[in-house]
Amino acid sequence: MDWLQAVLLAILQGLTEFLPISSSAHLILPSQLLGWVEQGLAFDVAVHVGSLVAVLLYFRTEVANMTKAWFLWVFKGEKTSDGRLAWAVIWGTFPVGIVGIIFSYFNLVENYLRATEVIAATTIIFALVLWWADNRAKENRDETTLTVKDILFIGCAQAIALIPGTSRSGITMTAGLILGLSKGAAARFSFLLSIPAIILPGGLKSYQLAISETPVNWDLIILGSAVSAIAALACIHYFLILLDKIGFKPFIYYRLLLGVVLIFAIS
Repeated sequence: MDWLQAVLLAILQGLTEFLPISSSAHLILPSQLLGWVEQGLAFDVAVHVGSLVAVLLYFRTEVANMTKAWFLWVFKGEKTSDGRLAWAVIWGTFPVGIVGIIFSYFNLVENYLRATEVIAATTIIFALVLWWADNRAKENRDETTLTVKDILFIGCAQAIALIPGTSRSGITMTAGLILGLSKGAAARFSFLLSIPAIILPGGLKSYQLAISETPVNWDLIILGSAVSAIAALACIHYFLILLDKIGFKPFIYYRLLLGVVLIFAIS
């Protein structure tokens, strides 16, 4: 992998991790459609670390408040909205953790779900689901009103995103809209939910990298992580600003177009 490919893949990861258009699909497709060499495990870890750094930086105040409130809740019994939100992120992560272990044990993604046909189908199907949810959204709630049932619903939706092309951010925002969250609230909770969702597979990939004997090009690793962080930080900032103005429609149209292009590419 050369420097240009590393930069472009890092930008793709940074942008698509938080937009409702599937980062996994955009990282898989260049190698399948353009003949690029696979970026490898080390680079995957690097760009995900970059995305994680971005979301932690952007929501640093919220994360600090939630962390403090969670400890006060657990050790002193002080129940607050920040503590409730912290618990929501924790409980919302359990479904993807359980399903992720099952998928990893049977190598379902590597063996069956990385095919372009699968990505084309999920790209189109979940674009239509987002379109349906966006059109019927009541938008009369924020993320602090989520119940345990709501949280598990969003968490189960996030687990479906282990299938490439689904989009973790897209399907969690879709689930939020179905539950009546405003666009901004659905996006914020999706971004907060991404923190453990990135840490879990990132930790597994880091362990696999640590026990692997594959040589690592640290220059490209550092470059990929930095570029991914910058792209992701910009993406989060402008997405939240523009969401109420442009809504989800541009992303839905993009997904539908991408899905059609993929179908023609494999036909």
